[in-house]
Amino acid sequence: MQPQLIHSCFTATQTQAPLVQNITNFVAMNTAANVLLAAGCSPAMVWALEEAPEFVRLAQALTINIGTLSPEGLAGMLATAEVAHQHNIPWVFDPVAVGATSYRQQSCAQLLRFKPDIIRGNASEILALAGMSSQSKGADSGDTVESAKLAAEALTQHAKVVIVTGEIDWVTDGTQQWSVHHGVPMMEDVTALGCALTALLGGFVGANRDNFAAAAISALCYYGQAGEVAAQQAQGPGSFYVHFLDALHSLDADNVAKNAKVTSIKA
Repeated sequence: MQPQLIHSCFTATQTQAPLVQNITNFVAMNTAANVLLAAGCSPAMVWALEEAPEFVRLAQALTINIGTLSPEGLAGMLATAEVAHQHNIPWVFDPVAVGATSYRQQSCAQLLRFKPDIIRGNASEILALAGMSSQSKGADSGDTVESAKLAAEALTQHAKVVIVTGEIDWVTDGTQQWSVHHGVPMMEDVTALGCALTALLGGFVGANRDNFAAAAISALCYYGQAGEVAAQQAQGPGSFYVHFLDALHSLDADNVAKNAKVTSIKA
């Protein structure tokens, strides 16, 4: 993917400061909001059935993360996803630990009916969401990104773009594939950074609705590079988190585009 396109997506996101509604898990709310603020976006953590479907009409994007799933929470997710789909509001789906229980599997099947624009998960989650065998360990992946590529392709029948995150991220729109080579292992040692990436993806797709694949890849490059910058200064997970937010705040379009490590592969 051309650096100019990444530069354009990054600039559009910061210029527009999109309002992103996040129905996310309770563990991730604070981190997701902080990440969006550091990236120049506007977070809203509105999830209740009584107001979330109405609020989403104000948002430039919606993200749904099933991490702390409950019947009450699912009702809000389904109603809000339906409104987003009806009104052409981009939404990002994070099927956390979908393979862990039948309840999660059934809930995700219901949410897929409303056609998320982006699906993001680790390899085990993508395999399980596609109905394939996986080796998940709760919310952690026991599978490789390579093993989930066919599952990601299958899921493009439900979404415009599918992302498998891991040591090397994999992105597909069903026609073309990309690998994104950014990030550091310490990102796995801070809770909710994966969930916060889903929120950030919402900001990028909300500001770049004409090219969801480019928006997703730009967000992945930006996020991974922030991790790389933070790791150079961090003494451990606690200081990493602080430096990571600072890096998100300080990185600019020129550096993100210039340093992007993306490999494009034709189907």
